[in-house]
Amino acid sequence: MGQCFSDVNGGKQAVGGATTAAASGPNDAVDHFFRARGQHSLSTQIELSLSASKLLDLDFTSKSDPMAVVYMKRRDGKLEEIGRTEVILNSLEPSWIQKINIAYQFETVQMLTFRVYDVDSKYHNLPVTTLKLQDQDFLGETTCAVSEIITKRDRSLTLNLRNTNGIRGSGNKGTLTVRADETVASRNAIELRFRCSALENKDTFSTSDPFLRISRASENGGYIPICKTEVVNNNLNPTWKPLCLTMQQFMSKENPLLIECFDFNTNGNHVLIGKVQKSVAEIEALHQSRACANLISPPSAFRHHEKIMKSQIFVDGFVEKQLYSFIDYISSGYELNFMVAVDFTASNGNPTTPGSLHYIDHSGRLNAYQQAIMEVGEVIQFYDSDRRFPAWGFGGITPNGSVSHCFNLNGSPTDFEVEGVEGIMAAYSAALHNVSLSGPTLFGRVIDKAADIAGHSLSCNQAKYYILLIITDGVVSDLNETINSVVKASDLPLSILIVGVGDADFKNMEILDADNGRRLESTSGRVATRDIVQFVPMREVHAGQISVVQSLLEELPSQFLSYMRCRDFKPLNVPQF
Repeated sequence: MGQCFSDVNGGKQAVGGATTAAASGPNDAVDHFFRARGQHSLSTQIELSLSASKLLDLDFTSKSDPMAVVYMKRRDGKLEEIGRTEVILNSLEPSWIQKINIAYQFETVQMLTFRVYDVDSKYHNLPVTTLKLQDQDFLGETTCAVSEIITKRDRSLTLNLRNTNGIRGSGNKGTLTVRADETVASRNAIELRFRCSALENKDTFSTSDPFLRISRASENGGYIPICKTEVVNNNLNPTWKPLCLTMQQFMSKENPLLIECFDFNTNGNHVLIGKVQKSVAEIEALHQSRACANLISPPSAFRHHEKIMKSQIFVDGFVEKQLYSFIDYISSGYELNFMVAVDFTASNGNPTTPGSLHYIDHSGRLNAYQQAIMEVGEVIQFYDSDRRFPAWGFGGITPNGSVSHCFNLNGSPTDFEVEGVEGIMAAYSAALHNVSLSGPTLFGRVIDKAADIAGHSLSCNQAKYYILLIITDGVVSDLNETINSVVKASDLPLSILIVGVGDADFKNMEILDADNGRRLESTSGRVATRDIVQFVPMREVHAGQISVVQSLLEELPSQFLSYMRCRDFKPLNVPQF
């Protein structure tokens, strides 16, 4: 039986074969940050494949829609989320495609907790990373050490699911199987474009909605799903968007791949139209010879043997590619340059009163902005090549008596750069004595200023990428203007990191951070080339829900790589064609 995979668009989107964003894997920006400080032991990157069996069925009219969430226990005993699978619709026997990547440290006991949830149908059109787990139905959890999986002969471990209190419930909650594979250190990838012709129609009153699922052969004789195409509606001669498979996914050109074509059904009971088994080498040969392969129909209750079908699959595209990593670019000489903007609007409260986010405590206790500057500064200073930051303020009345929505934080009429985190702190403290809080909160001017700098660098062919850090209390007055500025800047080597301080409503910030799967659209109808905004609420960092390093660098590699790949820029030590 096939499965329905949901992350965006009701399970009809592709999974595991993206071509523009960073390939799923460890965040090497975070890893590089810690390694440079000697805080990482020698480790091996591994990926976990998850499947489950005999899950609880909590839906009345259909089956559960399971998603797995994986946590690692930190030194302080708290659980830190490290990844989520996609949602599989209407299945009590899910085999998830999305892998979970971890750094295995053999000298450390790394305890993992796996929790399985039934995702409510009203959330099926949202990316899984945005789902609030308290809104989903809990199906069960289990724990194990990474070493327990690694030491198994087939690196696969099956665990019983239980209640959160560790006590098994009266009913069987099913099992979870975890498989570990070492990550292949290779940049090699292939981009494939498939189409089919004369597919057999499996629908009675309409035409089939076909999609492909690709799995690789494992050592135990089974198959591990690695990706699927999007669904093409009402079409027996479909052409799918390109898929990009890394060597980590297909292992070698000789390794057999199982390509299955299903008719999509919203109830999750997808009907297998036909299948074919080919290695990557054989798929390449089909492309070069412009030949096709006939799909095979599996045995059925009425036919005890396989049948060669008239349905055919073609390989319209086969391109071998090199997928360079974030660190490949940085180590080759690409520079990251950070810019900082601080909110001086009246919504922060009177700086002379202790309740203000800008209150300077003479005992040395840092206010919310100073904490953000210090904590964020450690991270951004590491990645900034010259430690000189353009620094601005916005929403304040400057010494000349006018409200400015982009003024130099150090008070200089011409020079907007400060040196190091200490320079930002000093300029900020001085500005509080010279600038009066006002408003409204306008991000657009600061974003436009940063975009001008990034655009000038691009026109001069400089190997630089810019990150604008905006520290704000979250009350935004110019959402449409800000969106227009962000959309305009999405073509430039620029990311925008918004850090929210205080307890304000950050809904507008979450709109800018296009984590709902939809790119921002300007008032003129222009759609952003890519997602360039990331929002981090410091209250969640301080509550221990997320680490400041992980949260700040979470999306930077993928945003950086999406820009480099859409421009076809290669690392500086690689010949540019």
